[in-house]
Amino acid sequence: MAASRQLHLGAFMRPASIHTGAWRYPGAWPDMNFNYAHIKECIQKLERAKFDAFFMADHMAVLNMPMDALKRSHTATSFEPFTLLSALSQVTERIGLVATGSTTFDAPYHIARRFASLDWISGGRAGWNIVTTSNPDAALNFGLDEHMEHGERYRRAREFYDVVTGLWDSWADDAFVRDVKDGIFFDPAKMHVLDHKGKYLSVRGPLNIARPIQGWPVIVQAGASESGRQLAAETAEAVFTAQSDLAVGQKFYADVKGRMEKLGRSREQMKILPACFVVVGDTVEEAKAKRQKLDSLVDYANAIASLSIALGHDASKFDPDKPLPDDIPESNASKSGRERAIALGKRENLTVRQLAQRLGGYSGLAMVGTPQTIADEMEEWLETEGSDGFTVMFPYLPGGLDDFVERVVPELQRRGLFRRDYEGPTLREHLGLPRPKNRFFQN
Repeated sequence: MAASRQLHLGAFMRPASIHTGAWRYPGAWPDMNFNYAHIKECIQKLERAKFDAFFMADHMAVLNMPMDALKRSHTATSFEPFTLLSALSQVTERIGLVATGSTTFDAPYHIARRFASLDWISGGRAGWNIVTTSNPDAALNFGLDEHMEHGERYRRAREFYDVVTGLWDSWADDAFVRDVKDGIFFDPAKMHVLDHKGKYLSVRGPLNIARPIQGWPVIVQAGASESGRQLAAETAEAVFTAQSDLAVGQKFYADVKGRMEKLGRSREQMKILPACFVVVGDTVEEAKAKRQKLDSLVDYANAIASLSIALGHDASKFDPDKPLPDDIPESNASKSGRERAIALGKRENLTVRQLAQRLGGYSGLAMVGTPQTIADEMEEWLETEGSDGFTVMFPYLPGGLDDFVERVVPELQRRGLFRRDYEGPTLREHLGLPRPKNRFFQN
C-alpha cells in the first residue's frame, strides 16, 4: 500500500561524486567524469530504479584553489552539461535531465533555446537549474575584471527568468499548422514578439523553436541566502538545497513554502530536495568505516582550500589547531555556504584543521547506515516536512550508486515511500507539477 506522500529522488552527478576522495576509493572509476560509457551505465541504472532526475551541476571556471590542492581534485573538470544530457537523452526514456544554466554569464536567448531543444529531444524531460554562479574566477573567463555583487546577481537572475520563460511562450502550442495544401506552416497570430527592455537585459524575440513539450522545462533553484529563498519562492518548482540536519531542513521548508503561499502559489507547486550524501553498509558500523575510509583519502591541501572557498577567505593563514576566528571579513562568495561552514565549526567545536578536513571530503547532510536506517531517516524527513525527497549524492562510483539502487530503493518501495514505476513520460509528471499556461495565448 502506497504512503500518503512519496519521496522524490534526484541523483547529483556532476561531479560524479561530490566527495574529494571518491576517485581514489577502492573499486571506484577514477575517470568517471570523462568516461561516457560509465556515465551511460549509471543513468540507465538510475532510470531502472525510477529516479525522478539526473542532475548535472556546472562550473564556469576551474575551481579557485591553490594548485597543490587543485591537482588532486577530480571535481575540477567535467563535460559540458547540455552536450552530455543531449547524448544521454537518446539512451534513456523516462528519467529527467536537469542542467545548470548561469544567469550571470550566459544570455537568456541561449538558455531558452538550449533548454527548449533539450526538452524536445528528450520527449519532455528537461529541467533548468537557475544559478547566479558564486565562483569569482568565472568573471575572468567572460571578459569581466571582477564578479558581480551578490544582490545584483540575484536581481539580474529574476529578470533573466522572466525573459527566458517569456521566450518559451513565444508560440502557442498549436501555432504550427503545417497546412501542406495551402502552404501555411505557422499561424502568425499565434507568434508573440517579447520585445523585452529591462534594467539588465534587452531581448526582442521570438524564440526560434516551438514551445517546449512541458510548456516550460522544470525550474530548479539552488540558492539558500535571503535573496535565493525569495527567488525560489517566486520562481522555483524544485529546490536543490544544502541542509545540515532535520531541524534546519524543517525551518527552510516552512520558510520557503510560506513565502510561496504569500505570493499566491500552492505549496505543491514546489518540491524541496536537499542534497543527501548516502553511505550504505550491512551494519551502521560498516557504513561508518566506509565513510572514514573516504575521508582518509582527502589530502590536507584540498581540505584547507575547500575551507577557503567556503569562507571566501584564505584559511591557510589561520592557526590550524584553534577554532575559526570570529572576525573573518565578509566576501562576495556564496553567503549560505560561508554561514554553513562557520555554523558547523561552532556547533561541533571544531578546530580549523578538523573543519577543513570535513569540508574537504563532504560536510553536508549525510545518511550513513543500513538500508533500513537510511529509509527511516528519509521517511522522517518526508513525514515531518523537512523535505519532499532528496538529491542523492553517491560516495563513489559505481559501488555507492549500486548500493543505493539495489538496497535502499527496494526498502523505500516496500514501505510505499517510492514509486515502482513512472507516472508518465515527462519530468513534470514525475514531480507532480502542472504544465504552465502560456502567458500570451489561451491554449
